[in-house]
Amino acid sequence: MSLRALRSLKAIAHHGSFARAGEAVGLTQSAISLQVRGLEEEFGVQLFDRSRRLPVLTEAGRIVLARAEEVLALYDRIPEALSDERSLSGRLKVGAIQTALSGPMPGALADLRRAHPRLRVHVGAGMSVELAARVANGELDAAVTTEPVRPHPPDLVWTELYADRFWLIAPPGLGRADVATLLADMPFIRFDARAWAGRMIARELRRLGLKVREEMVLDSQEVILRMVERGLGVAVLPLPDAVLAEANLTCLPFGDPQMRRRVVLLERQDRPSRRLCLALAEAIRASMAAQSAPAASRTQNGRRAQGTRRPSKMG
Repeated sequence: MSLRALRSLKAIAHHGSFARAGEAVGLTQSAISLQVRGLEEEFGVQLFDRSRRLPVLTEAGRIVLARAEEVLALYDRIPEALSDERSLSGRLKVGAIQTALSGPMPGALADLRRAHPRLRVHVGAGMSVELAARVANGELDAAVTTEPVRPHPPDLVWTELYADRFWLIAPPGLGRADVATLLADMPFIRFDARAWAGRMIARELRRLGLKVREEMVLDSQEVILRMVERGLGVAVLPLPDAVLAEANLTCLPFGDPQMRRRVVLLERQDRPSRRLCLALAEAIRASMAAQSAPAASRTQNGRRAQGTRRPSKMG
């Protein structure tokens, strides 16, 4: 018996099919079937009623699933149990959206390493939707994402870390142009609606009745910023203050009132690595505060020097 086979059994029960369970845990459908067959041979019972189109747990299957969940919960709590009061230890598997990785995450991880040298944090990148699914199926302990937008995996909880404001960004030097005019006159570079922030932007455009001439759909904020800097169009993005202060762009508030997105730390409801995640959340907040203070000062100084005016209405 392997922990991976038990996680696969849990994924089948959660997702309702071998194929969807395989997608959730990163295995093929045939590999999932082999793992289930191995468990059945080991325990000498049939776990699923195979006479039906979709897999349904037998009574023995429900017993094994319940015990499997207990075993996995105990295993996932081992790193926390090894921690002492002064220093955290163990391993934390975390995913993060690109803006967090290029923003507060490096500083937060450096602070964590200094404070807790026995804690190992493994970090991967992804879009919010993908990362939420990986947290839900136990592949990740936690993820730094946009606040979930329905539909999202069930049994997730989140803690707010910081918030970004949404801006219409356009090439520099456009003076007093307003949001509606820029969207009507210039090509629109859309932030992929598969991302939760992309869905928020699409909804607000519809609500405000703003028409766009879409020419690109991209899933990287960094790439979108570069495209706009080269004069290839306009876009709407959630931007941290640190990025806004450095951007050589025309930036106008987007939304009425200006939209904000919360960036959160996603965990499963059982929170097996709660102490480690709390330490990570505190480090991210501290790193974001350290970045935001000088960025806000630079932004205010730049506005005074340039005498720019940011429209308060959507035009």
